Amino acid sequence: MYNPSTALAEGKLPVFVFPTSLTFYSDDQATHKQVLTLYNPYEFPLKFKVLCTAPRKYTVVDAEGVIRSRCCVDVVIRHTDICINNEGMNDKFRIQVSEHGQRKILGKKDVNAVLLPSKGRERSPNRDDTFLALPHGQTSTSGADTQTTVPNQGGRPRQGAGPSFIVIVTGLVCIVALMLPQQGETTSRLPDYLHLSHNQKLIAAYVLGLVTMLILHI
Repeated sequence: MYNPSTALAEGKLPVFVFPTSLTFYSDDQATHKQVLTLYNPYEFPLKFKVLCTAPRKYTVVDAEGVIRSRCCVDVVIRHTDICINNEGMNDKFRIQVSEHGQRKILGKKDVNAVLLPSKGRERSPNRDDTFLALPHGQTSTSGADTQTTVPNQGGRPRQGAGPSFIVIVTGLVCIVALMLPQQGETTSRLPDYLHLSHNQKLIAAYVLGLVTMLILHI
């Protein structure tokens, strides 16, 4: 059985990020801005930091911050160096987490990022896995339940129908599930059948990530 205390001691705490890779397309401005959603299903707040192998090519809003317990936070990533020389380059973002107020790294997760000419046309990726800190002035300690946005820098607005009722309801159910107490808690006044297991909360966090990406692409 998974034991969070053991993972904390070993520095191998699972980090939940969605999506697990980013693909930018030179000929599609709508893809030049992407969103990473970081989840914290644990009983304690997490401090996160986003590193990158090519920090000069990206602008990252909230590259550092705090995710409150059972909450999530959106990190907005914009590719700012769209050119033919960067097409096919495989960069990486690394999300490091630590317990709030502590320096020890408890876990990390890498997210691949690549710039392609257009959908259906790919190049062999080039990789450089040297992670660097992102420029100062792009960080904050915004609350995990605050939606992060960046100004529109000439990009074309996305068009299309809004999210369906089922998608919205699914997202709300997942949010409620993450807010419910965990099994074993004695301070909650809610009945036992509303106490969810650790695995059930992880599933809710994953589904919420899928719903978030679906809404963003509508």
